[in-house]
Amino acid sequence: MRVSMDIELKDVPGQMLLALQPLSECKANLITVVHHHQRRTPRKTVPVKLVLETKPENIEIIKAKLEENGIRVVRVGEHRFRESVNVVLIGHVVHTGIQDTIDEIDKTGFAEVVDLSLSMPGINMLSSALMKINAISKEDMQKALSILKEVSAKKDLLMVLPIDVQA
Repeated sequence: MRVSMDIELKDVPGQMLLALQPLSECKANLITVVHHHQRRTPRKTVPVKLVLETKPENIEIIKAKLEENGIRVVRVGEHRFRESVNVVLIGHVVHTGIQDTIDEIDKTGFAEVVDLSLSMPGINMLSSALMKINAISKEDMQKALSILKEVSAKKDLLMVLPIDVQA
């Protein structure tokens, strides 16, 4: 069973390890970790989204172990994202602010960047980013890609989509 879990970490060394130990102990397969280190919750904690595969009976065990470790579990639910697409951005990806590009997708609530791979051959050379975006539905994916297309145009980035996706 694929499950998404939102947790909150204290901003001190070792917290991520405390969060991952229960997953390892229950033999859960970690699919994605989105660690929003620059953001803070109203409780001054760092929000982290985990996506994992585990047996249904392990979910409550993992949750209890996280809470024993002082990790706040905000939300647990079946993985809600059904659509996934890879997009390549080419240009001065890093210099134009990759974080705010990601934030434009993540803040929608219906899509998020779940993986990122950067290539930066030189300081003044063009860079590229391979982004994996997940969305709740095909319609939501189209909306997310439209947002990314607008952001890319403003930043003078070339956005390359798979052939079967149209934004």
